[in-house]
Amino acid sequence: MSGSQFSIRSNFWLMVGDKSLAGRGRIELLERIAETGSIRQAAMAMRMSYRAAWDAVDAMNQRAAAPVVSRATGGRGGGGAVLTEAGVRLVNLFRSVEAEHARSVEQINERLAGLYDQVCGSA
Repeated sequence: MSGSQFSIRSNFWLMVGDKSLAGRGRIELLERIAETGSIRQAAMAMRMSYRAAWDAVDAMNQRAAAPVVSRATGGRGGGGAVLTEAGVRLVNLFRSVEAEHARSVEQINERLAGLYDQVCGSA
């Protein structure tokens, strides 16, 4: 194939030991909880089930050193959810590492540019 080139694509997860803490989807969920004040509203905005969102929040709260989301049960004023300080720090850390990761992937792709023909070209 003329004009073809190698490239890599990469995503990452922040891990705690061998357990996943946060990836792109969970961080988006946290950001939407911060915006809406609600796990249910955040889940709807992401087109995911409330159960999946609640399970993700529960997993992050259990795996992080401190809870990342604080929940209030329903009642007269209704329930709600807010990011804790740990949650805000987690989002900021992830976005910082994500930007660094993207720069690294871009640098590797620059090094790969033009190598396709050298490696896979006809002799």
